[in-house]
Amino acid sequence: MTTIVDTFSEIRDDFDAYIGDIVYATMTTVDSKGRPRARVLIPVWEHVDGHPVGWLATYKTPVKAAHLAGNPHTTFSYWTPRQNAVNVDTVAEWVDDAETKRHVWRLYAETSPPGAGYDLGRFWREGPSDPGLHVLRLSPWRVQVIRGTDLRSRIWKSA
Repeated sequence: MTTIVDTFSEIRDDFDAYIGDIVYATMTTVDSKGRPRARVLIPVWEHVDGHPVGWLATYKTPVKAAHLAGNPHTTFSYWTPRQNAVNVDTVAEWVDDAETKRHVWRLYAETSPPGAGYDLGRFWREGPSDPGLHVLRLSPWRVQVIRGTDLRSRIWKSA
């Protein structure tokens, strides 16, 4: 059974709990021929004005950069063997300013939600100013949360 919810707050608790439990997301992009490409990453999420906002500290690889330049729409899928799942459809954009990089660095350090963050210094030794650190802002336009015990699906869409 699928229910469309009016506000993100109606699914926020399950969104945070499932992502905090699952941690790793499969990010899917498409190439110029419309072929999907998946990779496993760990984005972090915060809530701004009642909406989820995602951040991904990542390397700006040629493949990822080309895919997002051609089509900025991405999907992040979380799944656990208990059948709990979260699917987040987003528009991704590169953000390069120093203030945002420091903010994202803090979010990963503070594990938002609990369990999903990690020490970015393991990959970018110079901290938020490391030239190899790139940040994607993830603006969700659709979020689906599925509870595994009864396969109840709830979907929120941004206005």
